[in-house]
Amino acid sequence: MPIITSPQDFNVEDLYVDLRPVLGCPVFLKCEGFNFAGSVKLKAAAEMVEAAERDGVLTPDSIIVESSSGNLGIALSIIAASKGYRFICITDPRCNPASMRLMRALGAEVRVISQQDDNGGFLESRIRYVRELCDPAPGEERGRHVWLNQYANHNNWMAHYRGTAPAIDAAFPELEVLFVGAGTTGTLMGCARYFRERRRPVTIVAIDAVGSVTFGGIPERRMVPGLGTSARPQLVDESYIDDVVHVPETDTIRTVHRLSARGFLFGGSTGTIVSGAERWLAEKYPGESPVAVAIAPDLGERYLDSIYEESWLRENFGDILPELNVPGADILGI
Repeated sequence: MPIITSPQDFNVEDLYVDLRPVLGCPVFLKCEGFNFAGSVKLKAAAEMVEAAERDGVLTPDSIIVESSSGNLGIALSIIAASKGYRFICITDPRCNPASMRLMRALGAEVRVISQQDDNGGFLESRIRYVRELCDPAPGEERGRHVWLNQYANHNNWMAHYRGTAPAIDAAFPELEVLFVGAGTTGTLMGCARYFRERRRPVTIVAIDAVGSVTFGGIPERRMVPGLGTSARPQLVDESYIDDVVHVPETDTIRTVHRLSARGFLFGGSTGTIVSGAERWLAEKYPGESPVAVAIAPDLGERYLDSIYEESWLRENFGDILPELNVPGADILGI
C-alpha cells in the first residue's frame, strides 16, 4: 500500500491499454495521466524544480514562473503548493477553462496573454512576457522570479530518460516502434535518447499537430492545446527521430470520440498521438502487428469544456460534428 507525503511521489507507471480490441490498432497505449497532476508533465515539473533547488536557483522566497498551455502549469501548481512556492502560470486564451480553474484552486496565479504572434500563435508572446517578468533591468539586481523554461531545460527530457523510457523498456523488451507526441519535445527527446544510446533497434516516431512549426511545418490555426508549437523548441534534435507524422485536428477530435465511445476518456494530445500511430502503422505495417507502444500524455476530464462539449465543437469543428457521438446533437437537428 503506497503511503506518500508529497503529490509528486505518486505516479502509475505500468498501466497500458491494448488498442487492438478497442480500435483495431496494434498499439499498447501507456497511460501517463494517473497521478495528481493528471498528465505526464508531473515528471518534468518535478525534475526541473528539484534540479533548480539543487543548483541554488530556487530559494524559499522564489516565485516560479512558467509558460504553459495547461498541463505543465497544473503540475507546477501542485508541486509549488506542496513545497510552499508561489507560482505564476503564463498562458493564453486556448488554455482550457478547467485547467485555469484547477491551477487557481491550487493557489497559482494565472495570467492570460491575448496578443497573438505574427504566425498566429501565442507562444512567442507568452515567452516575451516571461522574460520581461524575470529579467532585471540594467543596473538592477535579479528579482525573485525564476523561469524554469521547459522549452530549453534539459531536465525536462532527463525526467523521461530516467523514468518513462526505462519503464517502457522493462515492460516491452522486444519493442519495435515507439510513438511520442511533440510539444516541448521533452518526453520525445528523453525517450529517443534513451533507446539510441543503448543501441536498441526501436523506431522513434514523433507525432505532431498540423499547424505546428516544430518540424518545419507551416503555422496554422490550432485549437486543441497540448501538442504542437508556434516556435521551435530548443530541446528538439531531429537526429534522434526516425519519422514524423502530422495529424489534422479534425482527426484528433474524431479519435478522442472513438475512444470515449468505448469508455476511454482521454485528452486531445492522446487523441492526436493515437490517430498518428494508426495512420503510420497502416502505411508501414499493413496487416501486421509489430510490438508498438504509444505514450498517452493526458486524460480527458479537463477537456469537458472543449473537445467533448457540443457548442465548442460546433464553433470550431462544425463540419465533422454530425460524425461524433455528442449528446444533444439530435435535439439540435444535426
